[in-house]
Amino acid sequence: MQYLLMIYAAGGVGPQPGEPDFSSFMNDYFEFTREVQERGIFEAGQPLEGVHTATTVRVRDDKTDISDGPFAETKEVLGGYYLLDCKDLDEALSRGPSRHA
Repeated sequence: MQYLLMIYAAGGVGPQPGEPDFSSFMNDYFEFTREVQERGIFEAGQPLEGVHTATTVRVRDDKTDISDGPFAETKEVLGGYYLLDCKDLDEALSRGPSRHA
């Protein structure tokens, strides 16, 4: 069964690129990625671009509306994801992805 682990964070929270703690922060993600790959449950995963690059596409009544930016004002943004193929929810959560948030 596939599980999608979504990485959400409030914008500007946590170490930012160029700051001293950023490398250590990212190493936790790299470690998690290596672990799920070694366990053979990693299907896909990617970081996403920032919300400043977002485009929203809405289709209603056969009309397409395209606008710049995210679809809603939110404090947290989707920063990336992992797609895992696990036997069950317990296996998907066995490493505790929240440790890497």
